[in-house]
Amino acid sequence: MVEVTLYTRRPCFLCDKAKASIRAAASLHRLPIVLTEVDVDADAALRERFTNEVPVIYVNGAEAFRHRVSPQEFADYVKLARR
Repeated sequence: MVEVTLYTRRPCFLCDKAKASIRAAASLHRLPIVLTEVDVDADAALRERFTNEVPVIYVNGAEAFRHRVSPQEFADYVKLARR
């Protein structure tokens, strides 16, 4: 399984789009991912670390995308990360 962490907040249009891209990629490409969403506003340290720089997507503990990602970009990255 590939660990995916989506750092997000509410409301956040770009965060919603990123989550939709991740889910679409996982479904279309049958990616074995575990998606965890983390609300940066629920933790002062995360809020300070990310400020307004959300969404941020980590794959297997490494930052992979910031702000925007398409389903194809996400799928390609995850496929490489699995090698």
